[in-house]
Amino acid sequence: MSDSNPECIELLSVDMLEKHRELVNELRLLAKSLKLEFGWHYLLDLTWIINRLGEIKGKRIIDAGAGTGILQWYLAEHGAEIISIDRGSRYLLPIRFRKRFHVRGLRKTDLSPDFDVLKNDLVMDSSAKSKSEVLFRINHLRMDLSGYLQNREPVPGSVVIYNQDLADLKDIASDSIDAIASVSALEHNTPENLPTVVAELLRVLKPGGAILATLTGIKDTDTWHIPSSGWCYSAISLKRLFDLPEDTPDNYASHDTLLQDLRNCGELRDNLARFYFESDQNGMPWGKWDPQYLPVGVWKVKKHG
Repeated sequence: MSDSNPECIELLSVDMLEKHRELVNELRLLAKSLKLEFGWHYLLDLTWIINRLGEIKGKRIIDAGAGTGILQWYLAEHGAEIISIDRGSRYLLPIRFRKRFHVRGLRKTDLSPDFDVLKNDLVMDSSAKSKSEVLFRINHLRMDLSGYLQNREPVPGSVVIYNQDLADLKDIASDSIDAIASVSALEHNTPENLPTVVAELLRVLKPGGAILATLTGIKDTDTWHIPSSGWCYSAISLKRLFDLPEDTPDNYASHDTLLQDLRNCGELRDNLARFYFESDQNGMPWGKWDPQYLPVGVWKVKKHG
């Protein structure tokens, strides 16, 4: 691909872990401090996206399908204003995120006041306590929180919570976003709906800006992966769904080699998140290491004019 047109589709290689070791280590430390765990291939996704975003500080970036995932917090720490979009509500976003970053709701309905979260958490965890003790602790938490909010250290960036379907970003102006990132979220849309989502993301993106999205890839025929409730896409389908030219570069010819390298990757195999061992409704059912697909990055640029 040329520098003037970086658009591509790229199956992600485990070689990135060593090539970008400093970034991988930084992501691990941040996740630990925020009590987050990675999806089994997310270090590859995150590394691919972050390295292609370029300058982050001062940019207005959408994290599409963000949940409470680490990308938004990493980018905010590096000075970006993040519009964190997910169809699931983060109204009661935990305090550990709020107290470290400048977090607000795009609308009043997107994020509760900090004290409501503390009260909710306390009441949920206090079934064996008397009502008077609960009220006593709430009052002290109110005072502690008030003092903290007055004295907290500033952080470079911010996170704006927006609980909304990606197909309808009615509260975001056209041509107002510098870049859009998405970590393994768009594959949970149906193939019929995904072009609508892509079109809406392109609407809010500034001309010359890029969508950097990771999805799940498969060699030939699109497949619905039942445990993770997501689509695994061929290169042909991704080009169609993202309205990319047929000659957009891709590395699907290396699919089999890259998948075998992934299956042999001890670093990812030996660091599976705990939640994988608790259910068969995920990308690695019951924590059994058996990759059935590859993460794939899609780089789509909004044309000028």
